[in-house]
Amino acid sequence: MFTLDWIVIGLFALMLIAIVVWVLKQKQKTSGDYFLAGRDATWIAIGASIFASNIGSEHLIGLAGAGASSGMAMAHWEIQGWMVLILGWVFVPFYSRSMVYTMPEFLEKRYNKESRTILSVISLVSYVLTKVAVTVYAGGLVFKEVFGIEYIWGIDFFWIAAIGLVVITALYTVVGGMKSVLYTSVLQTPILLLGSLIILVLGLKAVGGWEQVLEACRATPVNEYGDTMTNLIRSNRDSQYPWLGVLIGSSIIGFWYWCTDQYIVQRVLSGKNETQSRRGAIFGAYLKLTPVFLFMIPGMIAYAMAKNGVLLNNEQFVLSSADAAFPTLVAKLLPAGLKGLVVCGILAALMSSLASLFNSSSMLFTIDFYKKLKPAASEKTLLYVGRVATVVVVVLGILWIPVMKSVGSVLYNYLQDVQSVLAPGIAAAFLLGICSKRITPKGGMWGLITGFVIGVTRLSAKVFYSSHLTAGDSWFKYLFYDVNWLFFCGGMLLFCILVIIAVSLFTVRAPEAQIKGLTFSSTTAEQRLATRNSWNRWDVMHSCIILGITVLFYIYFW
Repeated sequence: MFTLDWIVIGLFALMLIAIVVWVLKQKQKTSGDYFLAGRDATWIAIGASIFASNIGSEHLIGLAGAGASSGMAMAHWEIQGWMVLILGWVFVPFYSRSMVYTMPEFLEKRYNKESRTILSVISLVSYVLTKVAVTVYAGGLVFKEVFGIEYIWGIDFFWIAAIGLVVITALYTVVGGMKSVLYTSVLQTPILLLGSLIILVLGLKAVGGWEQVLEACRATPVNEYGDTMTNLIRSNRDSQYPWLGVLIGSSIIGFWYWCTDQYIVQRVLSGKNETQSRRGAIFGAYLKLTPVFLFMIPGMIAYAMAKNGVLLNNEQFVLSSADAAFPTLVAKLLPAGLKGLVVCGILAALMSSLASLFNSSSMLFTIDFYKKLKPAASEKTLLYVGRVATVVVVVLGILWIPVMKSVGSVLYNYLQDVQSVLAPGIAAAFLLGICSKRITPKGGMWGLITGFVIGVTRLSAKVFYSSHLTAGDSWFKYLFYDVNWLFFCGGMLLFCILVIIAVSLFTVRAPEAQIKGLTFSSTTAEQRLATRNSWNRWDVMHSCIILGITVLFYIYFW
């Protein structure tokens, strides 16, 4: 790092501080102001926040690492702008009408209070054990690689970087709430995009162009069925990424994440109206088309540079591990000044992702637990509890990092694996809940419970059989350990849907007044008209462009 790099980083920090100070001058008197920015956000802030919240260190390390190790295999999860469109066009009207703060609160309105509690518990536990801890862990790893520092004052620089990142992010999230998250994202998103684009362009120049990357990756087989690193659609006999399993599994995980997870949906809940929320989702869908090019392809570039023995400053480019791809490119490829800008982009990704996690987690606890226990609590008390809950989530996330350090090179796969058993039960409850008013409160609740129990069983079986390799074969081992994780995800969704339908056949439906406007068939003519008036031909045109780009991507990398 040169003096110019530190100046660039200092300017970024000053702009961040200026935004937070501006936010503090905006009075936040209620929990709605704190958690949802007073429901006054515009489409630019919403879309930028959706993207910046999604891009975390699992992309900077995990996605680039996936590109360097397996090529295009994980692109199915990252070319999901079409799924963000489903959030904007299908779910935003239901969420806007319900005027809820959280996704568990929506399930309480559609089903019952037990469903709300179940989803709140699942969400909070998953945030702390996966998203918070993984983001912080990988963030420390990135900065250790980029700065090339091993120890400071006898302390491992990993911990200094990781905890420093958490403390800085927590400060502006605790103080400023959702408004801080939204408006710092407006600064962070363009910096992240610009920094990653610079890496892509300079990487292609260093390796000799896109054809050199394709040539190196096409020459690398990924299975015995003729597929290479450039193949998006792989043989159905591939042990890790069979094409049918990938299409099913990535769609289920994507539906849960983009359409029902508090972490993402909270951005559109903050919109000033249905129009702004939908256009924010469309803008976010455009931005969601970029990670494959900004992170995965640079990982493939790093692989090609190492394989072809590319020289940088008279030194051969060496890739120590797949997960080191992106930070190594930053450290070795960029001149003074640009390195500082890209480090700001990395900081932006990490801080925005963490800020969104902290805000969503504290909101879930405050609204879905504390307010239920203390319904008469004042808005001032709810604000205080929200800030304390953020601090608690931060501490728990840090305490879990030593466990996460053992994850190492399987970081991205670990996240997807956990999400593949977390998603089906929740996805089934939301999907059937809005599609049919015949689905009963008990049906939705038992769908969530079934998904949670099966998911915990699958994860427990993986831990057990991974450490007991001599365990004998059985139907249990085959079903909960041997079956490909993507096919298991699809089967799990189908089973949860069957449970919900079966229970609904024998239990009492929710009253019509309770579900008014929360399902397609219970939506009134006035509500349908309001939704129709919230969009125009430009919204349709941009949505079609996003779908067209997605189709062309699949055709090119087929």
